[in-house]
Amino acid sequence: MTVADFRAPLPTSGGIDVDRPGIPFARLVRVELRKLVDTRAGFWLTASIGVIAAVIMVAMLIANRNDPGNLNLGEFFGMMNIPTAIILPILAILLVTGEWSQRTALTTFTLEPRRERIIGAKLVASMITAVAAVAVALILGIVGNSIAAVAFADPAGAWGLSVAGFVNSFVIQAFGLLLGFGFAALILNTPGAIVAYFALPTALSVVSELVPWFKDNLGQWVDTTLTNMPFQSGEWATGGEWARLLVSGLIWIALPLCIGLVRVMRSEVK
Repeated sequence: MTVADFRAPLPTSGGIDVDRPGIPFARLVRVELRKLVDTRAGFWLTASIGVIAAVIMVAMLIANRNDPGNLNLGEFFGMMNIPTAIILPILAILLVTGEWSQRTALTTFTLEPRRERIIGAKLVASMITAVAAVAVALILGIVGNSIAAVAFADPAGAWGLSVAGFVNSFVIQAFGLLLGFGFAALILNTPGAIVAYFALPTALSVVSELVPWFKDNLGQWVDTTLTNMPFQSGEWATGGEWARLLVSGLIWIALPLCIGLVRVMRSEVK
């Protein structure tokens, strides 16, 4: 065999087809959605959103049977979003860190070497889950309110749910989910990301309570509990409140997510 043999072009038959189109992004999103329920932890966390919301609905009907005037669609919808706000960020964390904790990153990044597309698909899948969770809360809220209207008659079962209240609920859910997603991408470790997600609001809230100056000034822009507070009502937030939410999102979501994306792109997959 001569040097010329090594310089000869490689045969194309049976080799890698470099002109073959890549995996469609929609397919990547479907795969990531399936990963949410592939594991027992993911399945039961996803299922628990509907189960806990149903339990809350029944509990509200029983607790307010002697005072049905407190039962209306806004109350049902607001209460059922509470477990969603806790579980959704954990689902997002598991979706990101699962590739590393379960050692599936090698397979995933081999099938799709462009890692930024995988992160993008995970992000889109997480947001779809947030929309579905809010929809489930709304549907169960309608069911609970209908039962209250039939079982207790007036004044129960009022259908007052403002558009602002619905939008604010989604904003709160999406913010918490993205917060968990950003910490997961930054830390790439399930326990660490979960601890960071829950510890951050607690730590900032403690600082706000202990240092009034921080709460009245800097805390209004960096404390996620304070920036989320205006969106927990049924009224439209002001421009300043949206600005403070955006600034806190840039600090605690965008920055960790950007650093985490760089880390994912450069990390050695084992």
